Amino acid sequence: MIRAEGHRAESVRLDVTDEQQVKSVIDTAVRTHGRVDVLHNNVGIAAAGGVTDLAVADWAKGLELNLTGAFLSMRHAIPHMVAAGGGSIINISSAAAAGWSGVPYAAYYAGKAGLEHLSRTTAVEFATRGVRVNVVQPGLIKTPMVARSAGIADAYSDGDVEAMWAKRDAQTPMGHMGEAWDVANASLFLASDRAKYISGAVLPVDGALTASFVSPS
Repeated sequence: MIRAEGHRAESVRLDVTDEQQVKSVIDTAVRTHGRVDVLHNNVGIAAAGGVTDLAVADWAKGLELNLTGAFLSMRHAIPHMVAAGGGSIINISSAAAAGWSGVPYAAYYAGKAGLEHLSRTTAVEFATRGVRVNVVQPGLIKTPMVARSAGIADAYSDGDVEAMWAKRDAQTPMGHMGEAWDVANASLFLASDRAKYISGAVLPVDGALTASFVSPS
């Protein structure tokens, strides 16, 4: 899509939990383009299973992908950003970091909540060096990943994807799920200079879902 609009774009396949692969991709980007201005961590896995039934291996894999991957990419991108005078990091979390989403997936809850806290503390650590770190917190978004995840569909509706979509629409106060462009547009704002005084923020993109988690006292 980027190339079709006349711009340059490259894609590279890598394992975000492999530090050497992550470092290599970031170093290559710097050699090719001279600097890294924006880092957008949009990787996640949601293996169904609560604390009493999730396999330990799935717990470890979930934390690796949802939390360690972002840690590694920030670890290697931030020094380049500091050297260039600054940059913007956007980490994609989930409404699952804020409360129960209707599906038992302990590693996803814990990983995304950890990602938000890591983002806030990193934002403070590098605030004086021009690196902004923010979080986009999507709610229930209609994406191919969700459709393909048998565990999520099973937990919602015994595997019936259309029934799952209907339930997720009903969960959202606006009455419908979001789409990937909603998350992309929020990320673009945080990446841009229009958000130059925003760092350490968590931006819900969720049709008021997380607001409904908290009842007035």
